[in-house]
Parts: sequence; C-alpha cells; structure tokens
Amino acid sequence: QVQLQESGPGLAKPSQTLSLTCTVSGGSITTNYYYWSWIRQPPGKGLEWIGYIAYSGSTYYSTSLKSRTSMSRDTSKNQFTLQLSSVTPEDTAVYYCAGAGGLGYDYWGQGTQVTVSS
Repeated sequence: QVQLQESGPGLAKPSQTLSLTCTVSGGSITTNYYYWSWIRQPPGKGLEWIGYIAYSGSTYYSTSLKSRTSMSRDTSKNQFTLQLSSVTPEDTAVYYCAGAGGLGYDYWGQGTQVTVSS
C-alpha cells in the first residue's frame, strides 16, 4: 500500500522560500510511468496543480508558478520536494503531494497547512 506524507514548516514569512517534502512509502518514486505532483488548495478555493517530478526525474511546472517553483527528489530516501520562492500571503494553502500512474491520481498525502504571514 503506497502512502504519502507531506512535511515542512507550517508558517512562512513573505519573500521567503517555502520548502516541503513528500515521503513515499510502500512504493518507489522511480516506478516507471509514475508522476509525483504537488497540488494546493487555498482557503475557499479549488485545487491548484503546481507541478510534477516524473519517475525519470524530469520536471514540469504550472505556467503560472513556473518562475517560482523548483522540484527535486532524493531516491535514496524515496522523497521528493517542492521549493516555492518569494512567497506571499496568496500562497497560503493546504499543500498536497500526490502520485499518478495514468489518468487521475492514485495516491494522495493528507495535506499540510502552510500559512504565509509576517
């Protein structure tokens, strides 16, 4: 059974870089044709896809967040990370990591609240 768990600080100050980690258990992030995404949900709004890091290590980001987004992975720890730079209060959201092997997401983390405030 594949499980995902997000971790990272729950509070960030404006202009800082937010860093979150997703730890995957029960499966490998290098499994062929799996894509590991970060998705967020601001308060009162819908889900927003941020980007993914693929089984191969390649990355692809949302156009709207591309200039501030970086994703990486540590295959030895079976983890992948999100870095979002120059955060503002508009980046306040519940951040989720998720895994997809085809259409739709097969696995989701429980989500972690991130608040950007001075």
